Amino acid sequence: MEQLWSLMPTFFEGFRVTLLLLAVAGVLSLILGTLIAAMRISPVAALRAFAAFWTEIARNTPLTLVFIFTMYVLPMLGVRLPFIILALVALTYYTSPFVAEALRSGINGVPVGQAEAARSIGLGFGQTVSLVVLPQAFRMTIPPLINVFIALTKNTSVAGGFFVLELFGTTRQLANDNGNIVIQILITAAVLYLVITVPLGFLAGRLERRWVVQR
Repeated sequence: MEQLWSLMPTFFEGFRVTLLLLAVAGVLSLILGTLIAAMRISPVAALRAFAAFWTEIARNTPLTLVFIFTMYVLPMLGVRLPFIILALVALTYYTSPFVAEALRSGINGVPVGQAEAARSIGLGFGQTVSLVVLPQAFRMTIPPLINVFIALTKNTSVAGGFFVLELFGTTRQLANDNGNIVIQILITAAVLYLVITVPLGFLAGRLERRWVVQR
């Protein structure tokens, strides 16, 4: 136990990096996913086609392949960035289409009359989407979005295989250096992941029940 306790600062450093990846990639994915969702319902055919292409390609590409491209191919093309920034690029790219699809399902749940009423009082497409449609869509899709962020939490572990010492990478390193307490190290890592995912799961369930009651 004393040996495991001495490793906790290293664990917490990896945990901190995991939280950083989750927070930054989550915010960036939410912003990019919202733009993609808005483009999916745009009256401009080229924007709809681009958004559909982005969504289908990004969500059907294995995350490991995305990391290989960002970590190895981009530097070969002259893109020199810290590994953690490249990891954020990979996670944002991979997560954004799932955010977009969750939002699109919410947008489809907004009554058509809402948008028609907005247009009838002179609001343009951008104003209708940002002021009328998206606020309602976000409210309906908060639980699915939280599930996307839970998946993102687990996906950050892929960064541990590509030069980023987040929780998974730290766990692997500690397990290699402390072979006599591998089980305890793995259990500690699992608990730290659960510290993030379990509260998010409870929050998603609570918000979903609250939304059903209000609806």
